[in-house]
Order: sequence, then structure tokens, then C-alpha cells
Amino acid sequence: MAVRIRSRFHAGRRERTPAELASVVAMLSWKLALASVQRMREARFDIDLGRPYFDYVVETMAFHAHYADRVAYERLDAERRGAFTTALARRMAEAIEDNAEMLLEATEPGACRRHFLEVFNAAGEDYAEYGCDARGPDFGFRRAYAARVREGMPEKDKTWVYDQVMEIEAPDAVKAVGRTLDGLFGGSPPERSAGKEMKEE
Repeated sequence: MAVRIRSRFHAGRRERTPAELASVVAMLSWKLALASVQRMREARFDIDLGRPYFDYVVETMAFHAHYADRVAYERLDAERRGAFTTALARRMAEAIEDNAEMLLEATEPGACRRHFLEVFNAAGEDYAEYGCDARGPDFGFRRAYAARVREGMPEKDKTWVYDQVMEIEAPDAVKAVGRTLDGLFGGSPPERSAGKEMKEE
């Protein structure tokens, strides 16, 4: 499934708010996650509809969010970076919640939103010790993502999932998200800031 990616954005003279930027990235992430599921299934990994499908989409979008935050860390000032990442995690959580019926047969209202934020926070702890530069997340970052995906895979796929995720899924996502962020952010790296945990309101 091809995903159309916009790398140039026109907003006239008005500067886009962090929430508007986050909304663009969140919707791209949703499409990329679904395309990644399809590729994984075509590669004969068993990602069945229901919980396995849901878990893969959630982990993949969380990976996209943390990569986007690393780019924001380099390209936005501290205040805008914090606002962007907060809005991104919440918008992704809303996308998961809005499509809950597609992902899971029955969930209580708000459960999918809360679960995404929990995964986002837990993934952030796993990714925190690894680096990310102009080429994207380093080996450890990508391996940590693959290890998190591996947890939801059946035994027959656990050995092979690292290669697929690290060599195909992660690089494809980084390229797509990175091009979009280049179009949204522009500019040069300002002062850096620390990350923060997302909480459900």
C-alpha cells in the first residue's frame, strides 16, 4: 500500500502551531503504520486482526512519535518542541481511539487512548539511552523498537522479526516521517531541551 507523503507545506504568512504540525505527523504515522502491517503480513509474519494488529500499530506509532521528538529536539526551541511532542502523542492517541472498532472488537471508551500513552511513555524509557542523528535512529534505537514489536509476535516469527523491522520497517518510516518533518520545521537547530512523560487528562 503506497502512502502519499507531502514534503512541502504552505501556510501563507501564518506560522503553524505545534498542534497543527503534530496533527499532520500523527495522520501520516497512522497511514504508515497500516502500510507497515500490510508489508509485514506480505512477508508472512502473522499479525492477525484484533490484539496483534492493535499492538503492532500502537508500537509503530510510538516509535514514529519518539523519532519525531528527536528531530524536534534539534529543530525547535524548547517551548515549541515540548508543545509539539505533547500534542503529537495526544493526537496519535486520539487516532487510535477513533479507530478502536477497526483495531479491537470491544473496548471501553478511552481505553485505547490511555493504552497508547502508556506505551508511548514505556517506549520512551527504552529508547532514551540510544542516539539519533541526521541519518535517523541508531542501531540500538531501531533494535529496541524491534524488540518491543517482537513481544507481540508468535513464537515462529520472533527470530526473524528483527531483520524485517530494523532493515525495512524502521528505515521506511524514518524516511517518510523525516521528509515530512523537514517540510514542517525547516530552519536550523536551536537550544535543546529534555523530554517529558505524557499523561491522560
